[in-house]
Amino acid sequence: MTVSPDPQTVPGGVSSTAFDGSRVRVLLMLDVHDGAQQQFLDAYERMRHRVAAVPGHLSDQLCQSLENPTQWLLTSEWESAPPFLAWVNSEQHLDMVEPLADCVRDTRSLRYTVLRETTGTDAAPAPGSVALQSAPRTGDNVVRHALTFTVTPGSESKVAEILSGYASPQPVVNDTTRLLRTSLFLHGNRVVRAVEVRGDLQDALRHVSRQPEVRAVEQAIDPYLEQERDLTDPKSARVFFTRAALPAVHHTASGRPEGSAATRCALFLPALPGRGEELARLLARQDETVTAHGPVLAATVFHRDDIVVRLVDVDGDPEDAPGPVLALADAPSAAEAGRLLDAAALGLDGPPTDERAVRRLLAHARMQPLTDRHAAAS
Repeated sequence: MTVSPDPQTVPGGVSSTAFDGSRVRVLLMLDVHDGAQQQFLDAYERMRHRVAAVPGHLSDQLCQSLENPTQWLLTSEWESAPPFLAWVNSEQHLDMVEPLADCVRDTRSLRYTVLRETTGTDAAPAPGSVALQSAPRTGDNVVRHALTFTVTPGSESKVAEILSGYASPQPVVNDTTRLLRTSLFLHGNRVVRAVEVRGDLQDALRHVSRQPEVRAVEQAIDPYLEQERDLTDPKSARVFFTRAALPAVHHTASGRPEGSAATRCALFLPALPGRGEELARLLARQDETVTAHGPVLAATVFHRDDIVVRLVDVDGDPEDAPGPVLALADAPSAAEAGRLLDAAALGLDGPPTDERAVRRLLAHARMQPLTDRHAAAS
């Protein structure tokens, strides 16, 4: 496994990655319907051995509250973040957890990497035990997430019009959570919505889903979606948001202030079948160098399956620095990307083998910006 550089290698900046190889602990808090405790336990018994067979899964525990029998806690450990993220956003996951849905009133998921671990003095380390996180990540109390979905071919201009003109939702969620920024992009018939939240992402997403401005725009684009959904139906909404999730797997910021010339751009980088994680790792490795100097102020890599999206804040025009903007600033990285990218899906006739080809890749991968909205951080 290739591990990204130490997250503190960006002096004065921010760096967070899902590719450091450290073990992951997931806590799923569940509020079970009154009287449904045995039904919930039976459903868990039917699914737990299937989950245990998922690649990367190490263990899990089901716990019930001492004080309130309707409150349960499901903890699980995973070898690292990528296999967990691949599973939790998959159709396989939707199928496995469906029997639990009728029993549960509410859920909250918390995901952590394991930084330190203390065992009994007589306990020896397990042979071949997976790695702990080597050092704390440097963060800015901002959570980054994206959703992606496709619309019917031919409807792109109408969808772009709808998504460019909607009214902004209220930014304040509660005393600790606030919406900071929402950026929407279009590439072909694929929409990507990237959000930045200070505080709790799940609280923010629930808040946004209840806002009348957002409900109106979601209803307006429903007729144009390739996959039908009904956001008023909890099951349909759960399926849609699982399929649409595009997790942020790496973020790097230089720490340099964003001036008036800063430009935000998104790049759609489809990978060859089964090569998406490798491509995301390549971009993450390059970002530690790219953001240390040069025009790239910050970059976020989003990934699921064979979809990779790179969101970049650039000091100036992205076309003036195609290599750094793509995180392919040297010949070896461009050659490696060429083995992973689905060039044909971008309408290219070959990999980015020289500077001219890198410029063509930037032009073909760059997404059409629809809206980029800020809210005050305080």
